Amino acid sequence: MFSPVEIINKKKRNIELNESEIQFMIKGFTTNKIPDYQVSAFLMAIYFTGMTVNEVSILTDCMVNSGDTIDLSFINDTVIDKHSTGGVGDKVSIIVVPLIASLNIPMIKMSGRGLGHTGGTIDKLESIKGFKTELTHEELLSNIKNHNMALIGQTKNIAPADKKIYALRDVTGTVDSLPLIASSIMSKKIATGVDGIVLDVKVGNGAFVKTEEEGRRLSKLMVEIGKQLNKKVVSILTPMNQPLGKEIGNLNEVQEAAKLLENKDYDYDLMEISLEIASQMAKMSSKYNNIEIKKIKELLRDRIKDGTAFAKFHELVVAQGGNLDDALEERFENSYIIKSRKDGYVDEIKTEELGYIASQLGAGRITMNDKIDYYAGITINVKLNQFVKKGQVILTARTSRAYSKELETRMEDSVSISMNENKNKNNQFILDIIR
Repeated sequence: MFSPVEIINKKKRNIELNESEIQFMIKGFTTNKIPDYQVSAFLMAIYFTGMTVNEVSILTDCMVNSGDTIDLSFINDTVIDKHSTGGVGDKVSIIVVPLIASLNIPMIKMSGRGLGHTGGTIDKLESIKGFKTELTHEELLSNIKNHNMALIGQTKNIAPADKKIYALRDVTGTVDSLPLIASSIMSKKIATGVDGIVLDVKVGNGAFVKTEEEGRRLSKLMVEIGKQLNKKVVSILTPMNQPLGKEIGNLNEVQEAAKLLENKDYDYDLMEISLEIASQMAKMSSKYNNIEIKKIKELLRDRIKDGTAFAKFHELVVAQGGNLDDALEERFENSYIIKSRKDGYVDEIKTEELGYIASQLGAGRITMNDKIDYYAGITINVKLNQFVKKGQVILTARTSRAYSKELETRMEDSVSISMNENKNKNNQFILDIIR
């Protein structure tokens, strides 16, 4: 028999914990036998001393087994999922799910809501009238079996220990602990019964992970967790020093994703990152594991060009109760038009700031009880290093809220224009791939 204080002191002294000790803490907290103040101390000890790969793997497994897991053994193929660590304008999941399904590969995608300055896939999908992000177990299995895809929010009974621990991390200053980030992400994914996971680890001024070095550390840790728990894991580092694509918001991001899948209009960065993630996912499946990534990307482009990918997207929306035709209608609210105040090159885009501005417009939540305005959002018309002329429209913001001069000033200041072209600035869309 253990005592929480004994385990806290052991971790505080940077002594590796064994499986029984970690299980005792996680099970005790989940069943309300260990109070939150002792678990807070435990989390802070982890924050300062870290965890070994073995400890993080055990922690992840404990959180997986704290609730229900989904049995997908009836599917005679590798089932794939992906996860993004959070960005601004990140609508890749909406693109990747139908793309993967168009290759006849089963995919279950569990997504979250907006957090801080970053948008959430579930909020975006709920901008589609009627779209259900909460499915019964039977509906989930039916979607996978009949459509090869499902896009859902986290259910109450999936990794409940992670939910309790995350809520505590949020108020104890331990959110940015790599072991706790890694175990939180991986536990939710593994609990859904998938065989393979592709991680999109975003780094830069608009991401929670600010540097490539930190991104690689987090990536390597999650890949090792997957290895220890017999899951295929690939981590892709992608930049978040500017919004991904043009749109920031909810319905406008769904519309942008749909246009790409229809091969109508898209930004090159959004297409390339989506294709890289989708091709790495396909490579994990039994159908495509012997095919080169380059060839898989060509197949995916073909699915977009011949209309198969968009048809699959329409199928997904209908299967989950949504009305896509209604969602693709253009809507305009009160607009802010922000123009460049001088000639020059786009030197910096304050991506995190734009995420917070979008929330102020109504596209996100300032408090947990806020109601989202699905039509609010921002269209950004420039990219880093692009030359702009004085008076050129840099961004357009839409909102149903009252006009605010302060918010307009913040938008003007979110894009920095310089007369000096920075030819050495990194414009790579894929920074690294870690297996």
